[in-house]
Amino acid sequence: MNGAQALIRTLVDGGVDVCFANPGTSEMHFVAALDAVPEMRGVLALFEGVVTGAADGYARMAGRPAATLLHLGPGLGNGLANLHNARRAATPMVNVVGDHATYHKRYDAPLESDIDAVAGSVSGWVRRSTSTADVGADAAAAIAAARRPPGQVATLILPADVSWSPGGEPGRPVAPEPPAPVADEVVRAVAEALRSGEPSVLLVGGAATREQALLAAGRIAEGTGARLLCETFPARLERGAGLPPVERLGYLAEQATAQLDGARHLVLAGARSPVSFFAYPDRPSDLVPEGCQVHVLAAAGDDVVAALEQLADLVAGDARPERQPVRRPDLPTGDLTVQSLADAVGALLPEGAIVADEANTSGLLLPVSTAGAPRHDWLTLTGGAIGQGMPLAAGAAIACPDRPVVCLEADGSAMYTPSALWTQAREGLDVTTVVLSNRAYAILRLELQRVGAEAGGPRAADLLDLSRPDLDFVALASGMGVPASRVTTAEQFAKEFERALAEPGPHLIEAVVPPLV
Repeated sequence: MNGAQALIRTLVDGGVDVCFANPGTSEMHFVAALDAVPEMRGVLALFEGVVTGAADGYARMAGRPAATLLHLGPGLGNGLANLHNARRAATPMVNVVGDHATYHKRYDAPLESDIDAVAGSVSGWVRRSTSTADVGADAAAAIAAARRPPGQVATLILPADVSWSPGGEPGRPVAPEPPAPVADEVVRAVAEALRSGEPSVLLVGGAATREQALLAAGRIAEGTGARLLCETFPARLERGAGLPPVERLGYLAEQATAQLDGARHLVLAGARSPVSFFAYPDRPSDLVPEGCQVHVLAAAGDDVVAALEQLADLVAGDARPERQPVRRPDLPTGDLTVQSLADAVGALLPEGAIVADEANTSGLLLPVSTAGAPRHDWLTLTGGAIGQGMPLAAGAAIACPDRPVVCLEADGSAMYTPSALWTQAREGLDVTTVVLSNRAYAILRLELQRVGAEAGGPRAADLLDLSRPDLDFVALASGMGVPASRVTTAEQFAKEFERALAEPGPHLIEAVVPPLV
């Protein structure tokens, strides 16, 4: 057994049986070894950002890591933006990055680079296998590191000669670590603050955005009067009819400030303390209101679910959480706008759907319109690095082949990773992609105003415009094997959206909407 075979066998034995890949010469023995370990599913992507984004979407929905296969430092670099998003989502992922043979590195060949340094910027764990005999144990350690609560990116660097040499042995699986228990005195201190009668906010994030934790958080809100919010970009938010309604913290600092205004106690349950996404002249970066005390109930890696349930028992008694009633918008008619599109999605979203949301400014009205739809999962742009939506949707569809996946994608962001459509077609994935085509970087138009820059003239406006020529997403999708249509009215969108959801396989709808800014 060579090193590559030992590596793949170890991955499969450790529960990692999907590998998203864009390989090169240094990874060819890994590619060949896929036939020796048929339990591993290899999924080809044409760009490394699709590889890493798909692995992120897979793990968010499967609850266990996927592997990636990347070619040297430049391949890892191409996948960096979505690895950043995965890091911010605390996604468990095992990166396998090929490197030159150990004896070849001293020649400084054209693709030589500092892989360890690049990997370290997005990985919680990095190791370089130095001998074939150690590959299996290194792979087992990588899986264990990726699954360490709350989850992280683990990168294993595999030199070509370590991969092709004989003498490999599968590593023994390492039992995953449980989340750390929260001390009783911490829970009691938070309970005392919530019993004070002073205005309080409970901000949930991480594992606290799933059903069990949300039910406990809803009890706490009902029993104490605390306002229940979740972080702006949750990795996976379970929502819809029957679950406690939870409002996301606003993206704009002004929105978040208004939501937190007057709070005297802010309880963090798996969430970070809120800060402004960017610095703005004469505006604070820390969004915690003056005079508000911050209480950390559970940090990343802690057992936030158990802590919330214990806290609910202390402060809520027999209180029952508010539950979102079934409430769908009427199917809209007339012009297609961000409001009518949001209403159509809310009216037609199927039960059990997985929504990958990178709609950006065109999606601001979606949360309200979809709140009362049947139960579904909402995946968001956790790290703010655009180009995540379509890869994320592909990975989610592979993790949950029996569930419909809807990708709501801004047109500018879509152009970062459009080749994800090719992977969706190749794998026959049930993904409906809606490209919200406003032909502008609308978010940057807004930010141009908010940062206090001088009023932009025609040259500035031109740099934020996506026309001249207009992008043709129908032609782009069709060229990669995905059936596509363009719509300009609410009636057309509803018809095409319903049709795409009913038919198996990938579809794309280019929805032409006016920009908000």
